[in-house]
Amino acid sequence: MKDLIHYKDYYGSVHYSDEDQVFFGKIEYIKSLVNYEGTDVKSLKQAFQEAVDDYLELCQSEGTKPDQSFRGSFNVRTGSELHRKATLYAKEQGMNLNNVVIKALEQFLLTTNRT
Repeated sequence: MKDLIHYKDYYGSVHYSDEDQVFFGKIEYIKSLVNYEGTDVKSLKQAFQEAVDDYLELCQSEGTKPDQSFRGSFNVRTGSELHRKATLYAKEQGMNLNNVVIKALEQFLLTTNRT
């Protein structure tokens, strides 16, 4: 993936500031704001891993549940016409709307070679 690093089920962004001569990023796909920076790729990766570990330790010490990057549910705004078509298709197939969306996503990701 472009501009993302991964550690312990968390993803972090990768950016570069030419003005400051520093790499920086934040843990993506969670509500909490967790930043990190480094002077080169190796130090950025290390700072990201430390930021994830620190975030998890902080949550544990505060007795809070850490945000998950991907919970398995999300809202989709399709517009009324596509919503109608998908709902009618689901009814015709004896499926529910969630299963139609799951199958459509699986098919799309399979044909675009995305994982």
